[in-house]
Amino acid sequence: MKRVFIIAVIALLASVVTTATEKPSSNPEIPAATIPALPLENNMPAPLKVGDKIAIISPASTPGEENPAKAAATLRAWGFEPVIGPHALSKYHMYAGTIQERAADLRWALRDPSIKAIVCTRGGYGSSMLLGYVNREEFRNNPKWIVGYSDITALHSAMVCNGVMSLHANMGGALGERGPNDSINLMLKDVLMGNLPTYNVPAHPLNKMGTATGIIVGGNMAVFSNIGGSYEWDFLDRENIRKRQIILFFEDVSENLPRVNSMLQQLRLKGVLDRVSGIIVGRFTEYEPRDGYNDMNEMLAETLNNYGIPVCYDFPVSHDESWNYPMIEGCYATLKVTPEGVSLHYYQIESH
Repeated sequence: MKRVFIIAVIALLASVVTTATEKPSSNPEIPAATIPALPLENNMPAPLKVGDKIAIISPASTPGEENPAKAAATLRAWGFEPVIGPHALSKYHMYAGTIQERAADLRWALRDPSIKAIVCTRGGYGSSMLLGYVNREEFRNNPKWIVGYSDITALHSAMVCNGVMSLHANMGGALGERGPNDSINLMLKDVLMGNLPTYNVPAHPLNKMGTATGIIVGGNMAVFSNIGGSYEWDFLDRENIRKRQIILFFEDVSENLPRVNSMLQQLRLKGVLDRVSGIIVGRFTEYEPRDGYNDMNEMLAETLNNYGIPVCYDFPVSHDESWNYPMIEGCYATLKVTPEGVSLHYYQIESH
């Protein structure tokens, strides 16, 4: 009897160990065993051509009533054929429709083979709610640009986690208001049409010199902090970045210094700052300096400049749409920070 009891205990312990080592899926419809290993390189969506269709959708908050039409006018002036999603102007609480309606628009835009890119009307709130309602295969198997910033960072993270590049850039509001000849909008057009940029920006007194190469990821700091820890959707999850060289960029709006510092320490404690090869700090807007700091950059530098990696400050990525260069999430780039200035050069590598 004692022998039988010991065997039963050993079997139970083996079962517990096996269960503990399996990585669970946050989506009950997708068994853990089917979650693929993350690719070391991401697929770049095909370059757009004149006449291609671009979907305009609202995965987050409801835009102003003229936003989709004005954005469509800019895209049309560039020679594309804009198609406005059914729920682009829907309203449900603070969102552009229910989760199901917004997910349906995103799913339609991803699945339709005639749609070659997706432009979001605005950010706000709600993009992360769609993750899981639109499954991993739909992001992975339909590689096309998703364009936006702010809350759209959640969709960029989903795309990169599933091996597809994405575009952190001005979206519907700026496209419509700034028009087809705006210099920042034209940068976006160039990337959509397959031209990889090199950005050169002035030096900042807090910059940390050096050179880094890696995959660009990042965006709105609050958004990627809020989805942190999700293996399926967080492009900064430890397993996602373990074998990758990463250059991290971030910006935010209306966040005070203690809140931003809290998110920064989350990145530190999560191990992200130990694993990235370079950091690009965009412009933080709509906040007040406090607690003896002159600005946000001074506070951030106290932590970031201790890591022995290149760091640059006030790079043109922000909620200020005149200071928001397109950033190709998931694409390789080389960051050079010198006393004379900063360069960021994007390039593709051969797939293995």
